[in-house]
Amino acid sequence: MDLKEIQNLIKFVANSGVAEVKLEMDDVKITIRTTLETNVTEATYVQQLPAQAALPQAVAPQQAPVVVNVNSEAAAPAENSKFITIKSPIIGTFYRKPSPDKPVFTEVGSVISKGDVLCVIEAMKLFNEIESEVSGKIVKILVDDMSPVEFDQPLFLVDPS
Repeated sequence: MDLKEIQNLIKFVANSGVAEVKLEMDDVKITIRTTLETNVTEATYVQQLPAQAALPQAVAPQQAPVVVNVNSEAAAPAENSKFITIKSPIIGTFYRKPSPDKPVFTEVGSVISKGDVLCVIEAMKLFNEIESEVSGKIVKILVDDMSPVEFDQPLFLVDPS
């Protein structure tokens, strides 16, 4: 992995809103931590391992900064409690369309059935179709098109009634 790829990875993580990313390849370990409130890269560690088998190293636990993020969605949990949240099963890039020239899979107000494709998430150059596990009506789309998503990040709110 060269310096340009590492810089691109840092920019991607900083723009994604992810708190921490760890990447381990054969001879390189990278950890990137960002703060959620300012979205500025806090620390980046690059460790080059020797070509021979590396011995596991004991890492001292580090205290993560405490960030309190108050937003309007957290202030109204009772309002969203009747809705089912569809979450991302993987880390990747969220797309609402199968390709740039095709229409979106679903819109706010669309009625969906169990098994309907709601979006695709690109992970490592593979496009994974995300299917609905419930039937209902799309109330809210929580992620912008072409945005990075984390594992278990809420994507859609569905009204099952």
